[in-house]
Amino acid sequence: MLRILVDGANRGGPTLIGGGKRMCTVYKIDKTDLGFQLTFGGDMTEAELQTWYQESACVLAGLHLPFGVIIDMRTLAPLPTGAQTVMVKGQAMYRSCGMQRSCVILEDPITTIQFMRLAKKSGIFKYERYIDASVHKDWRLAARNWVRDAVAPPQ
Repeated sequence: MLRILVDGANRGGPTLIGGGKRMCTVYKIDKTDLGFQLTFGGDMTEAELQTWYQESACVLAGLHLPFGVIIDMRTLAPLPTGAQTVMVKGQAMYRSCGMQRSCVILEDPITTIQFMRLAKKSGIFKYERYIDASVHKDWRLAARNWVRDAVAPPQ
C-alpha cells in the first residue's frame, strides 16, 4: 500500500480550526482498492500544496486506468488564493490521468463552497460529489458507493 504523509507541524505547530479542533497541517495520499484516498487538514499553504502536487504527479505517472478518489477534507481550513491555483491544477491532473469519479468529505460550509467552485474551474465538477460528514455519519459508505457504482450520496 502506498502511503505518503506530510505533517507541516514543524512550520509553526498545531493550528486551531472550526469547532476548536487542533490539527497540524497535513496531507496524505493512500492507494486503495478504488484508486486513492487523499486527506487534507489544517491550514495548507501554497508551498505545501505544491509538494502534494509534485508527489501526486509521481504517484500518477504512467497510470491511465480508470480509478476513483475519496478526499477527506473534514479538518481542512479554506485555502488561500495561491493554494487554490495549485489545487485546481492538481484536480485537473488527477482527471487527465484516469480519475472517473471523486467524492469530497467536508464539515465546513465555506470550504465546501470553495471546493465546489474549484471543481468547476478544473473541469471535474460533474464527476465529483460532496458529503457533509457532520450530517451524514456513514459518509465512508456513501463515498464508496459514488466512486465505485455512481450511486449519488444523500443530500
